[in-house]
Amino acid sequence: MPSIDRRLRLVALTAVLGATSALTLAGCSGSTSSADPSSSGDPSTVNVTLASGSNGDECTADTTTAKAGPVTFSVTNESATGIIEFELLQDQRIVGEKENLAPGLAPVSFTVTLDGGTYQLYCPGATKELTDFTVTGKAAKAATGDTAELLADGATGYASYVTDRIADLLDGAKQLQAAIDAGDLDKAKTVYAGTRQFYEKIESDVSGFIKPGADPTDNAGNLDYLIDMRASNLDPEVGWHGFHAIERDLWEKGAITDDTKKLAAELTENVTTLSELSKDLTFKPEDLANGAAGLLEEVQSNKISGEEEAYSHIDLVDLASNVEGARQAFAYLEPGLKKLNADLTDQITAQFKNVDDVLAKYRDATALGGYVTYDDATKKAAANEISQAVQALQDPLSQIAQKVAAAS
Repeated sequence: MPSIDRRLRLVALTAVLGATSALTLAGCSGSTSSADPSSSGDPSTVNVTLASGSNGDECTADTTTAKAGPVTFSVTNESATGIIEFELLQDQRIVGEKENLAPGLAPVSFTVTLDGGTYQLYCPGATKELTDFTVTGKAAKAATGDTAELLADGATGYASYVTDRIADLLDGAKQLQAAIDAGDLDKAKTVYAGTRQFYEKIESDVSGFIKPGADPTDNAGNLDYLIDMRASNLDPEVGWHGFHAIERDLWEKGAITDDTKKLAAELTENVTTLSELSKDLTFKPEDLANGAAGLLEEVQSNKISGEEEAYSHIDLVDLASNVEGARQAFAYLEPGLKKLNADLTDQITAQFKNVDDVLAKYRDATALGGYVTYDDATKKAAANEISQAVQALQDPLSQIAQKVAAAS
């Protein structure tokens, strides 16, 4: 099992599907049975179970082979406290992942279209972290029918949406730095709240980039850590950086110091690097579906608890932004998805409206970011209702990755 410091670094590593970041690998256990995927084009399914064993936490897959084409990985954490993420790797590149896998939560899944070759199932923190996973044959040639074209067009359009949000994020980081450099505490708080939304809307799409030439296992080069780390995933070797380090100064310390100015300049520099690295982002339709599901998982694992914005308590701003990002991914898929399953599309649309109706109760135009402060009283009144509404959306939304992967 890796040392606790190494695990802290590994836990913070996530990736956009198709990103070019690399990982130093260590190991994940799995059975050696063969999959028997259908030849109909439906996704194969690989069930991964995380559980506490006599020798430590174990990560077990019910198969280590699959047929080329769409493959769905369903991950259940039954009792493993030392494993909180699962990744599918090829040539040290993350091609699919799930994180925040707390014990006892419902299974989560992602679907990716795989060509023949050798991949790895990676479970940081398991007694054996890495095992080979073999994909046989070649993926079928991409369909060219109307549905496939609509889905492909949606993926292209969504890439532009993400690029625009990164531009907004960079502009906001520059404005935040300017307010901090000017020593304007109130303006800095306002800009902070207004800028956070842009990262939260696209978090699942940009969280895998590292600084050029950096060690991908070290948070010192992990842009997601440097931009969006928080107290709950603090790496002591790297320390505080990014938005939440600035948040701590502005709210808990209530002062702008020379260190705050350095943090703001560093944030602008790191967002600039992210912008440069993500200029040529491309997505497959299933990437949008997986990303939307991942954003809702962020809501349930980090936002509902109030751990994200521990000092400003603008968690509802972040939460609403995660929902909006998921909505946009769904919206770009919707024309093609309607052709695949109109009833499911309508169900998801209705559940998005339900979430909107619940969140509307907590809107406040006079508050930072447009939502009431997520203090203990608000959390007690709102957390269960919001979580239930998001879960009702999450359930049907989690079904679309398989469908669009098989059709695209």
